[in-house]
Amino acid sequence: MTFSAEHISHSYRGKAVLSDISFSIEPGELMTIMGPNGVGKTTLLKSIVGILPGSVERLSLDGKDVTSVTPREKAKLISYVPQRSHVSGSTVFESVLLGRRPYLTWDVSEEDLDIVDSIISAIGLEELSEKKVDSISGGEYQLVQIARALVQDPRVILLDEPTNNLDVANQENVLKVLREMIAERGLCAIMTNHDINLSIRHSDRLMMLKSGRIYAEGGKGIVTSQAIRDVYGMDVTVEEVRGNPMVISI
Repeated sequence: MTFSAEHISHSYRGKAVLSDISFSIEPGELMTIMGPNGVGKTTLLKSIVGILPGSVERLSLDGKDVTSVTPREKAKLISYVPQRSHVSGSTVFESVLLGRRPYLTWDVSEEDLDIVDSIISAIGLEELSEKKVDSISGGEYQLVQIARALVQDPRVILLDEPTNNLDVANQENVLKVLREMIAERGLCAIMTNHDINLSIRHSDRLMMLKSGRIYAEGGKGIVTSQAIRDVYGMDVTVEEVRGNPMVISI
């Protein structure tokens, strides 16, 4: 189910942060939004999910316009994993269950509980299910956030810096689990990430933003030393390592 976003623009206090961003993404793909801090990566995700209303001209899934659906219905289509979201005092199970809110009526159903159980199992959080989220590691909590987004049963998942502040081992584990779930469920996934080489390794497609506009979009071939200089202001070389470009600071 192809997801398309058309003509995304947003301004803060009269200053344009995003200007006419349009793109589409196919099921099973992970696209990473790249660019320096302040370029509008988080604003782009917030515009799509509806936290910044009026910023998107049109959102569509397989050609069907979903721009103006209710927030409840949008939450069944698009889930969002923010940089910071902490449910203090709850267990892992309770925290994941919160993702079922768009489907809840008067009470939690057996179906809701079964869905939460299955996602917790698929992500490998069974042993942590009854632990308080305050007592688990940062990497484990990132997986809890992803699980919470997945129990919404979305078609599109947006992730804002899902490996932020994690060590290298946890970064790789979180992204490995994420890629598996994207492939298994045929999700359209959009991620922001400040780590250039991590983004390259784990993404199917990349989008570079500069001055609120798309500088380049496509496969890993868009990563060149000139592109990195233009977007990040860094002097680098780009070498191929195991079939992937690797950006090396000079």
